[in-house]
Amino acid sequence: MNHKVYVEFPGRIVIVGFGSIGQGVLPLLLRHIGISPDRITIVTAADRGRKEAEEYGIKFVKEPLTRENYRRILTPLVGRGDFVLNVSVEVSSIALVKLCWERGAMYLDTCIEPWPGGYTDPTVPAARRTNYALREEALALRPGNQRAPTAVVTHGANPGLVSHFAKHAMLTIAKDIGLTGVDPKSRSEWGDLARQLSIKVMHIAERDNQVTNVPKQPGEFVNTWSIDGFVGEGCQPSEMGWGSHEKNFPRDGKRHDFGCMAAIYLMQPGAGTRVRTWTPKAGHFHGFCITHGEAISMADYYTVREGTQVAYRPTVHYAYHPSDSAVVSVHELLGRNYVQQERQRILMDDIESGGIDELGVLLAGHKKNAYWYGSQLSIDEARKLCPYNNATSLQVTAAVLSGVIWAMENPNMGLVEPDEMDFRRNLEICTPYLGPLVGAYTDWTPLNGRERLFPEDLDKTDPWQFKNVRVLW
Repeated sequence: MNHKVYVEFPGRIVIVGFGSIGQGVLPLLLRHIGISPDRITIVTAADRGRKEAEEYGIKFVKEPLTRENYRRILTPLVGRGDFVLNVSVEVSSIALVKLCWERGAMYLDTCIEPWPGGYTDPTVPAARRTNYALREEALALRPGNQRAPTAVVTHGANPGLVSHFAKHAMLTIAKDIGLTGVDPKSRSEWGDLARQLSIKVMHIAERDNQVTNVPKQPGEFVNTWSIDGFVGEGCQPSEMGWGSHEKNFPRDGKRHDFGCMAAIYLMQPGAGTRVRTWTPKAGHFHGFCITHGEAISMADYYTVREGTQVAYRPTVHYAYHPSDSAVVSVHELLGRNYVQQERQRILMDDIESGGIDELGVLLAGHKKNAYWYGSQLSIDEARKLCPYNNATSLQVTAAVLSGVIWAMENPNMGLVEPDEMDFRRNLEICTPYLGPLVGAYTDWTPLNGRERLFPEDLDKTDPWQFKNVRVLW
């Protein structure tokens, strides 16, 4: 099959980390970027994926990167015009961005990753273990580096792809309620549109129903994508962009005393926090309110200020129901007081036919109540589309591919977040790998069916208050 080559790349690519996402994105890079395998190097901490790399003729370096050695290992591999793709865990994004800029190279990651302990060190205050704090540290790199080599931070499926879904969904809602001449270009114009549409909440609403034919065993964590990544973010404080419509501040909520002030965090981990949401196939369900970069960046991006006051901001957070095996794994993790299980298993060949990962954005509170837009990619289609992927990983790796291509096409933009990128270009590249892209309105709200068994403390004046969205029992 002939695949479109979007960009000819004369430099070298270094892939840091080679777990499920690294392995899944490699064939996409070779398909759609004009580069020979001898100009790609993988640097990773484990032997996972070595066979795949060798099949493609790619150099495989097993060497865990640390604070002490990353410069020594990467400096010979990275120079002017090259690209570092960071899909690792526990390798500092900030350190790699700085190194890339010193060497004249571009960069992309799927989350802003700290060095080991950055998520879970109990001696570090909770406010500093948040994605909010990591984002502020990354944004602090911008002054004086506006024309540095492009460094795209947090561009996987989510964060990343969902920011592009949100813009597409907003334009659809605007058209459907009769707004004409809507074509936002700038950050302020997008914020004005969100405000004009009266969008109160943006849920990144995901339901993964892929099922394995090999049941989870005691002492085993099973997931459809990076287990270390999932456990790490699940152990961080639950975070959310905090909307201007909110009237009920959580009793365990905390505000930051630094940065953009667009988000809050709860004094409990995301893996122990659940919220109500909706997707077209799953209907309404409870998901984990796991911290993600998009919860902060999207809330900040769509903020409208009048003078120094916030006139409008949506509440933004992740609402994630992973595969059933992963849910049981999380339940066991909580029972172990967040000590990760000894064994790990990424679901791939043992996934049964028929499951999908339904990933999208639910924009709610507007004239048509709520609208979901996103991908309903099945395991069967994922297997046909690209090797070394399941439905979950392909949604991530397709977005990694589009982000890398966009960066190569825009090589001197400095530090960039997904909300600041060309959403149409990214969706153009991703769409062939996302399965059905579906938009659906719903009359569901978090108040539907409530108090059937017990009375609840609800705010019935506004169904889209976080107080109503959060699950307390």
